[in-house]
Amino acid sequence: MSFRILLLTTALVGGFLVVTSRSDWGQRHLYHPAKTDQAIWSGPSTKAAGLSADELNNIDIYKMAHSATVNITSTVMRRNFFFEAYPQTGTGSGFIVNADGRILTNNHVINEAQRIEVTLSDQTKYRATLLVRDVYNDLALLQITPRKKLPTLHLGDSEGLQVGQKVLAIGNPFGFLEGSLTVGIVSSLGRTIRGENNIELEGLVQTDAAINPGNSGGPLLDSSGNVIGINTAILGPGGNIGIGFAMPINKAKAMLDDLQAGRKRPRLGVSVVTVSGDYADALKLPTQGGLLIQEVAQGSPAERAGLRGGKEVVQIGNAQLSIGGDLIMSIDGKPVDRDDAISRSLARKHAGDTIELTIFRNGRTMNVKVTLGEDNAV
Repeated sequence: MSFRILLLTTALVGGFLVVTSRSDWGQRHLYHPAKTDQAIWSGPSTKAAGLSADELNNIDIYKMAHSATVNITSTVMRRNFFFEAYPQTGTGSGFIVNADGRILTNNHVINEAQRIEVTLSDQTKYRATLLVRDVYNDLALLQITPRKKLPTLHLGDSEGLQVGQKVLAIGNPFGFLEGSLTVGIVSSLGRTIRGENNIELEGLVQTDAAINPGNSGGPLLDSSGNVIGINTAILGPGGNIGIGFAMPINKAKAMLDDLQAGRKRPRLGVSVVTVSGDYADALKLPTQGGLLIQEVAQGSPAERAGLRGGKEVVQIGNAQLSIGGDLIMSIDGKPVDRDDAISRSLARKHAGDTIELTIFRNGRTMNVKVTLGEDNAV
């Protein structure tokens, strides 16, 4: 018995010495994951690693356009409660249309600023002067004197825009996120909103491309990189909610053409609202509808031609209208079929030209010729 106990003890001690003397024994499997040939992460496949044609298009347009997009800082002197003067600054965007330093932006970006500073994409800064403004279309053209030729953007054609087509917006949201790109589509056309100074802006392009404070004045581009609009306004008090508005570039082109020819922009001097169908029936107007004049500006060509605005405010459904004014049914013989029919017609006119309106007044139709005046706010 003693011999067997001694033999067993010797075997256990010997086994213990053998196991503990090995440097590669299996204890590491107890404390570390077992080896495996499978990677713990994987990269994209060869096919997935490439960029889509649409992504490449976005990248190409950004590379081309961002260097011609600028940041604009305007400074105006205000007075506080104690009549002490202090500077108040605002920021916005713009884009270069001429290699010698002409820059398009919104009029509300500069307002009545005593000092305008433009920062290029390479962070060089220049003082700018105002060449011309179009208050009623919220447009302004600035001039800087650069020390070199500048990159420019090409102006496209906003006449043939389609709801659903891709657009890209570049600007400087919030004044410090310079060179930001957002992508979306044309959501609607011919929108009318009330802008600053209570001026109605007509014929706007609505887009869901994100536009925020500081984007105003920047370019809205099509998929070929041409400017088809100037980012102008957002719906909402603080920032983007997917509804932004851009001024069609053809209005800016008309302003530039008039500047070059030494002409001023034409003005009619009415504010209107579209009525048709049930609204027209409720107001005892022709069912085809048209543009119902709400106000006629004092001293305007429309007032001199005898056009009449509304006399009484009524609530029809969710809309509040001023009724009793003239209904514009056609312009120069073309039926009114869009909210921005007037601004589109004026884009092809000059101060001193005549425009013929077919109107409905007091149960009968008549033609009124209006000699367009000069827009003295330009």
